[in-house]
Amino acid sequence: MPDLSFEILSASPMRDIIHPALGFEMRVTNPLPEQLIQAVLLRCQIHIEVGRRRYSPAEQELLRELFDDPSRWGDTLRPLTWANLAFNVPGFSGSTICPIAVPCPYDFSTATAKYFHVVADGEVPLTFLFSGSVFFDSEGALQAAPISWNKEARFRLPVRVWKELMDLHYPNAACLHLRRDVFDELYRFKMSEGFGSFEETIQHMLAAVVRDYRPS
Repeated sequence: MPDLSFEILSASPMRDIIHPALGFEMRVTNPLPEQLIQAVLLRCQIHIEVGRRRYSPAEQELLRELFDDPSRWGDTLRPLTWANLAFNVPGFSGSTICPIAVPCPYDFSTATAKYFHVVADGEVPLTFLFSGSVFFDSEGALQAAPISWNKEARFRLPVRVWKELMDLHYPNAACLHLRRDVFDELYRFKMSEGFGSFEETIQHMLAAVVRDYRPS
């Protein structure tokens, strides 16, 4: 029975699709090079191992929303699930390189977008967890076997790759989803005050809040 291993080789922004996604190159290896693998039906869950990197004081302050006060991070700093994917690996012998497309929505209602927005530089440790089925030739017959539940691959994603992807799709911009009634109120305020853009409207509102703010 094939005992496949998995390795993530690289990551880069995908430039030929509408929605932001990172393309990972994965090597799949069968230790029996003479054995023909007909196909692999693969499921993959990607975790961000947030506890396996250091954070600057500025990053710690902004990550309170996700993980609470840094004094509690021993209990709260748990891996974030980034994606659950399913895809096919075509037939091969020995080893093959397979692309993985990972969607990267820039939605600040998700923990993943908040996390990547906060981290400034360095690398983000990822764990790819694999499961599924492998179909292979055995004595002239097609056989199927499950992929062991403990198959995984680790990869350190450079933060600059994520930021390059977001700059590609949202240059000097960020996406903020609002409830429609909240947006309608903001829009009415913008029109009544005669502001030319939503940025100008929000800047005016923030300046008013800062001016009137009195620490308790």
